[in-house]
Amino acid sequence: MKFEESKVLQHLPKQFFANLVAKVNAKAATGADVINLGQGNPDQPTPDFIVKAMQKATADPADHKYSLFRGMPRLKQAAADFYKREYGVDLDPEKEVAILGGSKIGLVELPFALLNPGDTMLLPDPGYPDYLSGVALAQVKLELMSLSADNHYLPDYQQLDPKVVEQAKLMYLNYPHNPTGAVATPEFYQDTVKFAKAHHIGVVQDFAYGAIGFDGKRPVSFLQTPGAKDVGIETYTLSKSYNMAGWRIGFAVGNADMIEAINLIQDHLFVSVFPAIQDAAIAALNSDQSTVKTLVARYQQRHDDFYAAARKIGWEPYPSGGTFYAWMPVPKGYTSEEFADLLLDKCAVAVAPGTGFGKSGEGFVRIGLLIDEPRFTEACERIGKLGLFK
Repeated sequence: MKFEESKVLQHLPKQFFANLVAKVNAKAATGADVINLGQGNPDQPTPDFIVKAMQKATADPADHKYSLFRGMPRLKQAAADFYKREYGVDLDPEKEVAILGGSKIGLVELPFALLNPGDTMLLPDPGYPDYLSGVALAQVKLELMSLSADNHYLPDYQQLDPKVVEQAKLMYLNYPHNPTGAVATPEFYQDTVKFAKAHHIGVVQDFAYGAIGFDGKRPVSFLQTPGAKDVGIETYTLSKSYNMAGWRIGFAVGNADMIEAINLIQDHLFVSVFPAIQDAAIAALNSDQSTVKTLVARYQQRHDDFYAAARKIGWEPYPSGGTFYAWMPVPKGYTSEEFADLLLDKCAVAVAPGTGFGKSGEGFVRIGLLIDEPRFTEACERIGKLGLFK
């Protein structure tokens, strides 16, 4: 017997990163020394104290039972304490915190939880490709907010089609921004709250890279904005801050109605997260954050090293303020994908074409700052030999 996938699954977007990985693996299979700058997977180990907390928890028989459907109250409290300590934001741990098996799950399931088929949601372009999965699965209408360097990769709400704005019920933001590294300002978030209230649009701010800011400037949380909890939520993952990408743990905080919707849909999809992982997450959030500071300093050094190496060959980066990415312009005469293919073919350097993040990513490639010197210099020297930058 043959079983066809449902029409909903047939409309899912193709996995951009799977195609990128396949190209890199094919090049490496030829024996080439590939310098992979296209990845977004944290390369450092999870801090020892978090691993030890997990090891201790896995030996506890109580952690082998079903988890509470909506997560451990102690983890919700740790998330609330973290936001109070780090951002000065007060949260009710029971009503304003939802535990997620990684923030991706929350971001993909939210359209199910808050919208009906045919409703309209706004997404940034360029943006994280997996946002599109939630659009397809929930069968909602997508409208894109084109972002550009001219406006620091922030949406200009005045330029949006008024008809689209009136139809929209949900909007995603992501700062610090993947793929560009742009950061939001308090003034932008104030405008966002006003815009959302005026048009009754729910806001979801993806704060995946919230810990990673450059030049001593810490990224701003959306929830630090007066009125933010009236209009939206923020999602936070432990993947980037604590190198826990494979652990799959995160949380959402903010508007009580939106948090309840997340909890309700997860009641029917999951039995929360393995309790031992939740125990480890509590240890991470309640720590003195010294490992996070060390990690940010490492990314700052990589940022500085790559920028210096790129500038030596005349390749000027976009001035990113956060994340562990660099957003690099494509030379004239090439599309983003053509340039990425050229670098892999001729230089054995892998980068992510900007169009993998949306139409407005054309003209750029994304560089992952997930290796150390001297590989940045070597990669840029290989690229420099092509003579494309002056």
